[in-house]
Amino acid sequence: MDAALLTQLRSVDTPTVCNAIEVVQGKRGFAAFTRGTMLCSAPDAPAVVGYSVTATIAALHPAEEPPAVIRARRMAYYRAMADATKPAVAVIEDLDYPHAIGAYWGEVNTTIHKGFGLSGALTNGVMRDLGDMAPGFPVIAGSVGPSHGFVHVRSLGQPVTIFGLTVAQGDLIHADRHGALVIPPEVVPHLAAAIDRMRATERLIIDPARAPGFDFAAFEVAWAAFEAART
Repeated sequence: MDAALLTQLRSVDTPTVCNAIEVVQGKRGFAAFTRGTMLCSAPDAPAVVGYSVTATIAALHPAEEPPAVIRARRMAYYRAMADATKPAVAVIEDLDYPHAIGAYWGEVNTTIHKGFGLSGALTNGVMRDLGDMAPGFPVIAGSVGPSHGFVHVRSLGQPVTIFGLTVAQGDLIHADRHGALVIPPEVVPHLAAAIDRMRATERLIIDPARAPGFDFAAFEVAWAAFEAART
């Protein structure tokens, strides 16, 4: 990824990217985003941006496969995370959702994944150790809980679903306290300009609204300029 674009994407929130994608596409209706309210371990941190590394986990019941199989898959999981093209985001579907109880993300796993160079994690599952997670590694999760249950890795590298968003291995993710989205590959070359254009257009209405003496007459003038810039 272009370094300047990566810096820009980390500096803006996910709603801004969602809007900018529609600017590039020239229409409303972009739908590759999460639904519902998610929780962020570091709501004031920069956005999580990177290519997805996908896996599924479960924790409600003990693993039924032999321990050697479970361990081998776990090691394969960690190798996939370590070897992933960076920037990368761990995208983990908890198959127990909406009854997930096993916190896969806590002090240990955030520290390991940050050490591997990942940018953060997206999951419909559980996180814990909120005061002890690795700094600079945000987790956007479905819930908070105290236990790891019987958590174990079930599969690697296949498409997963997180709060209504389907993510394939290698998809470009943007996520923050609002949730997450998948950036379509075809919009990437145009995304930086679209973000700049959209933010400049919004200033046409935001700046007058914040100025002293703003009234309906001033609003009409500002809104006309705002609408003209969007067409």
